[in-house]
Amino acid sequence: MTSKKSLHLYICMFIGIIAISFSAIIVKWSEAPASILGMYRLLLTNLLLLPWMWSYREEWKTVRVNDWFRLAASGLFLGIHFLLWMESLRYTSVSSSTVILTLEPVLILIASYWLFQHRIKRSAIYGLGLALIGMVLIGWGDFQISGQALYGDLLSVLGTIAVVIHMLLGQDLRSRVTSYVYNFSVFLVAGVSLAVYNLCTGIALGGYSSNEWLLFALMAVIPTVLGHMLFNWLLKYLSATSISMSILGEPVGASLLAWILLGETLGTLQLFACVLLILGVWIFLRNDRPSTASHHAASQPISPQ
Repeated sequence: MTSKKSLHLYICMFIGIIAISFSAIIVKWSEAPASILGMYRLLLTNLLLLPWMWSYREEWKTVRVNDWFRLAASGLFLGIHFLLWMESLRYTSVSSSTVILTLEPVLILIASYWLFQHRIKRSAIYGLGLALIGMVLIGWGDFQISGQALYGDLLSVLGTIAVVIHMLLGQDLRSRVTSYVYNFSVFLVAGVSLAVYNLCTGIALGGYSSNEWLLFALMAVIPTVLGHMLFNWLLKYLSATSISMSILGEPVGASLLAWILLGETLGTLQLFACVLLILGVWIFLRNDRPSTASHHAASQPISPQ
């Protein structure tokens, strides 16, 4: 790879990090229920992907029945992730919520240990310990601010667990299903699941202002298309480890944007906890690069936030 091409790819990665960092900011700007914001984000993204569906018409016919069930389950947990994580931002800070999300690759590799007997290096375990201490300190710092902030942290943790299940379900599917078919299917199931949730809980599907519809569209275009779909494209040219490392840029970017656009600030304990968690995840990822894990990571899309 030439240095010029490499620079171009890393510029694209930087754009992707900024794009996904806007996700939490847009949620904070919106006054719509989290389930509505997540639903329209997913369905509008599917609308943007619709023109390419005809190109994959043959593949749709060959998807196995069992894989349809797995796609549905993966989409359901993605919908749960959006519901919990977006709702967490109603109670806690952008920094706390997005930093907790960086535990995703750690949880995936821990699950791989139990499911696939993947061995974890001792140095990676040290990183995991730092990350967990950081997460506990974030919760403690937010509890000192308010019980609501701690509740928001808990929602973010549960949302992270949901997206890990979504990713593990997709891990096997991506060996047989293209990225387009996988993304379109799980986005559709997740969006419809949130629509069902809204109907069952009596949340209105319409009647939102033009400003809210603009935010719905921005959620689909910026963090999803310019963020995670760009990362999926970069997987063709950059290692899965490099792409995984890029998620550590999201809480930094989101925190800076929250400071500039929302006026959010971090206390000393929260700042220390965030740095500790990000450092722990970085150590974990740097010291856990088995070929099997890299293969699995390269064969599946980066999960959206």
